[in-house]
Amino acid sequence: MKVAAITGSIGCGKTTLAGLARELGCVVFDIDRWSRELYSRPEYINKVAAAFPDVAEKGRINKKKLRGLVFDNQEQLKKLEAIAHPFLKRRLVETIRKNGKYDGIFVLDAALLFEAGWDKYCDLIIVADVDYEIQKQRVMKRDGISAADFDKINNIQMDNAKKIELADVVIDTDKPLNLLKTELLCIIDELAEA
Repeated sequence: MKVAAITGSIGCGKTTLAGLARELGCVVFDIDRWSRELYSRPEYINKVAAAFPDVAEKGRINKKKLRGLVFDNQEQLKKLEAIAHPFLKRRLVETIRKNGKYDGIFVLDAALLFEAGWDKYCDLIIVADVDYEIQKQRVMKRDGISAADFDKINNIQMDNAKKIELADVVIDTDKPLNLLKTELLCIIDELAEA
């Protein structure tokens, strides 16, 4: 088994590349989906409620309130990540361990790959990249947000230029899907043969 990660800042095309990897027959683990699933786990809910009592409501977490607390506050965001990352890391390590004999490529779709330190589990790291203005327009259109809100979201993430420095491969996603798919196929084939 080999593990490739696809990462990149918001709007850079990470999810598109992960979808193409699925089409190419790779097993893709969506870490964002895993994060959303945490909010149905009592152990996680209890830890978040203890750290952020104002967001707990009848055994559930009001995610909108939680976002409001962490969105503009790096200290609060770090506190939330310190709760979430160990849960996600445990699932990642268990998944890799359970599938260790699988003869294929696993792909992690992970926006916070470097921030969480999961790059150490990967054989190859692919960073999705695109011109800043294209990135901004994609997110504003997709999420219906203002330029100011985009900047807030983008500024709390690791800069994509830093991710590129840490990557094995960079894919510019400002091209037609068929070309992206061919480029990704070449990269995956090289990893499979390595």
